[in-house]
Amino acid sequence: MDYKIPGQTRIGHVHLKVADIDRALTFYRDLLGFEIMQRYGSGAVFLSAGGYHHHIGLNTWYSKGAGPSPVHSAGLFHTAILYPTRKDLAAIVKRLLDAAYPLSGVADHGVSQAIYLNDPDGNGVELYWDRPREDWPLDKDGGLLMGTDPLDIEDLLSELNN
Repeated sequence: MDYKIPGQTRIGHVHLKVADIDRALTFYRDLLGFEIMQRYGSGAVFLSAGGYHHHIGLNTWYSKGAGPSPVHSAGLFHTAILYPTRKDLAAIVKRLLDAAYPLSGVADHGVSQAIYLNDPDGNGVELYWDRPREDWPLDKDGGLLMGTDPLDIEDLLSELNN
């Protein structure tokens, strides 16, 4: 077990099974703001932030018209979307609140601040911002101290006034 994955490795995209492409696009494109990069027939679409080939793939190849996966089963817990600044996270939170889109949770994890919700197919989505690494909480031995504390939404939204 001497192998360690290179530190620069990133998870490049997530590909989700959805029941209805148009309904999923209303969430990922129209609400969250991803742009369509390519459609693959009527059964798949690839979405991006900033022109990358795709960050999110949506398809109905095995799931057209299906209901959500059972909560108490193995599978994807959530897709995490990292925003570059706290102000960017505040902007999407305001957009969600203005649209009265239901949130399933909010948290300050010490290393990050996060908003949790479900897409129209019941897939979990985390929208978050990472604190600078030098601000991450550490224990006396230098180990990471992540937690789940309340997130002050009003303080987050105050970023939009700066």
